[in-house]
Amino acid sequence: MTASLRDVSGYPAVRHGIRALLRERPGAGDRVVPACPEWTVADLLGHLVGIGERVLERFGGRPPVVGGSSAVPVLLDRWDDVGDQLDPLLADAGGRGGEIMVMDAFTHELDLRAALGAPPPEGHAAWAPSFEVLVRGFSRSIAGRGLPAVRLREPAGRETAGEGPAAGREWTAGEGPAAATVTAPAYDLYRALAGRRSIAQLTALNWTAAPEPWLLAFSWGPFSPPAQPGV
Repeated sequence: MTASLRDVSGYPAVRHGIRALLRERPGAGDRVVPACPEWTVADLLGHLVGIGERVLERFGGRPPVVGGSSAVPVLLDRWDDVGDQLDPLLADAGGRGGEIMVMDAFTHELDLRAALGAPPPEGHAAWAPSFEVLVRGFSRSIAGRGLPAVRLREPAGRETAGEGPAAGREWTAGEGPAAATVTAPAYDLYRALAGRRSIAQLTALNWTAAPEPWLLAFSWGPFSPPAQPGV
C-alpha cells in the first residue's frame, strides 16, 4: 500500500536508521557530509535535533533541557527524547504539520548514507511520503515559472531504492499535459528533486525533450543543484 503524506511512521524510522548507521561507525562525527559541504556528521545531527525541537514546540510540547554537547551519542539520545514526545503528537494530528520535517530528515539520512558509503535503505517508511512532498514542491516551481508540466517516470523492471513506488510508476509535476518525460531510477529522481544532482547530472538523465527549459525549476524552496556532481 502506498504511504500517504499523513503516514507518520517515517520519522521514527529515520531516527532508528541513523542510529543504527552511526552505531556501526563510531568516530564518524567529524566526517564531512558532501551533500551538505559545510556540515560534519555531528553538525547534520544537530540540525535534525533542532528541527525536531522546533516542531515539538509548535505542537505545544517541551523539548528536553540538556547540555550543549555536540557528541554524536548525546545528539542521538536527545533526538530520541524529542521524538518520543513528537511521534504521538504527529499521530494525533494525522501527520499534518510534520511531513516537511520527515522529508528533511529522510533526505539527510540519504546524505549520511552517501557520505559513509552505506547503501540506500530498503523498504523505508519515509520514502513515499517524502517523495510526494518533493514532487509537490517541484510542481509549484514549474508552474510558478510558467513552464509546461513534466512527467517523472521510474523505469519498469528495475530495482528501486528505499521504499520506492512500484516499478514504472509515474508522476506529473506542474499543470496541464506533460511536455516531456524524464526517466530515472527512484533514488536518482529523489536526489534530483532534493537538490542533490548537479545541472550536468540533471541534463544527463533520460529526457524525451531538451531539458534546459526545466533546469531552473530544480531550484525551489531550500534546494538548488550543487556545483559539483552529487551522490
